[in-house]
Amino acid sequence: MSIILITGAAGLIGSESVRFFCAKGFTIVGIDNNMRSFFFGEEASTDWNRDRLLEDYGEHYIHHNADIRDQQKISRIFQTYGQDISLIIHAAAQPSHDWAAKDPYTDFTVNANGTLVLLENTRQHCPNSVFIFCSTNKVYGDTPNYLPLIEQELRWEIQKSHHYFQGVDENMSIDNSKHSLFGVSKIAADILVQEYGRYFNLKTASFRGGCLTGSSHSGAKLHGFLSYLMKCTMTGEPYEIYGYKGKQVRDNIHSYDLVNAFWHYYQAPRVAEIYNIGGSRFSNCSMLEAIDYCQVITEKKLDYSYVESNRIGDHIWWISDIQKFKNHYPEWELTYTIKDILEEIFMNNVNRWTKK
Repeated sequence: MSIILITGAAGLIGSESVRFFCAKGFTIVGIDNNMRSFFFGEEASTDWNRDRLLEDYGEHYIHHNADIRDQQKISRIFQTYGQDISLIIHAAAQPSHDWAAKDPYTDFTVNANGTLVLLENTRQHCPNSVFIFCSTNKVYGDTPNYLPLIEQELRWEIQKSHHYFQGVDENMSIDNSKHSLFGVSKIAADILVQEYGRYFNLKTASFRGGCLTGSSHSGAKLHGFLSYLMKCTMTGEPYEIYGYKGKQVRDNIHSYDLVNAFWHYYQAPRVAEIYNIGGSRFSNCSMLEAIDYCQVITEKKLDYSYVESNRIGDHIWWISDIQKFKNHYPEWELTYTIKDILEEIFMNNVNRWTKK
């Protein structure tokens, strides 16, 4: 029996991974203790998603309510399935800049120590398995903010002649920049994943994502940009834009496209790889452009205000250069545009968000 172990299984990427790999006939062992509700409040709870997975997949989805920092519990799970584990997708995290600054200890132990627990158990119990880590573009800190950006009507942009016009590649330095404490804890995990690959010859990869999104996101004020924006537009809840005139740019990758990239890597894994992964030039938008999309789709006007101060460590402009991954796995391609993503978020959540 081939087991796939997924942390953060009830979250956006975790649940997408459950659905993707169950559809391919795998048995999934999910680990998720709904810390998202602890981080962002009950409105961000992932219990609804966990219950849906249990209902949809029955015996093919085995859920463990465990904290990834709990060495004893995690070790017991790995011991139970042992060499049957062929793939670990590590998607559990504390994902917010602002939250990390309020409780650095919890942020670091979840993101860094939790990753160490998973890697060491992989080495001890299933060293032939593939280990995929959901890292972040925040490992580059605020270095992208020093690019020669040009202000346009609705977005910041970069000249077509610039080296990074197609997106930022993996050669950008992660040193000598301001990362936020969240960025630091994710860097620690990212380098751990690389080192367990190089030092112990494990098949590990860090996927440094831009904005990860999709209709299964439990969007909240401090995390889940497109999901929370659409939710506010639909419900009339006020929305705040933080700095950069609302023209900050993000590339957005749908959770399906990201998990499909995991699938391609799993079939032909490499040791200690890093990949920038995101919507690239195929799927990106500024905050103002995203608001326009949401208002057209919902036929409602968003109640938003502007705060001059930006979030520490936030990027003004980020587009991922995904060419390295495409060179390694040429059959993979992006399928969801920004418009596709927002329409799906609306359609799949209209009953859940507007039923009150």
